[in-house]
Amino acid sequence: VQLQASGGGSEQAGSSLRLSCAASARTFSRYVMGWFRQAPGKEREFVGAVLWSGGIIYYADSAKGRFTISRDNNKNTVYLQMNSLKPNDTAVYYCAAGTPLGYAIRTDTGYDYWGQGTQVTVSS
Repeated sequence: VQLQASGGGSEQAGSSLRLSCAASARTFSRYVMGWFRQAPGKEREFVGAVLWSGGIIYYADSAKGRFTISRDNNKNTVYLQMNSLKPNDTAVYYCAAGTPLGYAIRTDTGYDYWGQGTQVTVSS
């Protein structure tokens, strides 16, 4: 499975960005799709994940109320809509695909395939 993330950029605090992640997998709908981010000098952290049909979505506390994850299984694409951006949202954002269960959904070890990352920079 190949993942291609896009949509990053430089924005001011309070603005919005939408990240996309296109997958090559024919069986895209079978994968849990996750978003993670890694800020400079920090470990990679979970942002959110969407399960197979898109009906179940998990968010990190830092993302709740501001970020929205969705997927289009017809387009093999998952999205991360980020609103009300803050400077501490600055990070490289990664999409990931896998078949994690339970708590593993929130851990990077639960995913088998990773995109190349897209930089998001938020200035105050």
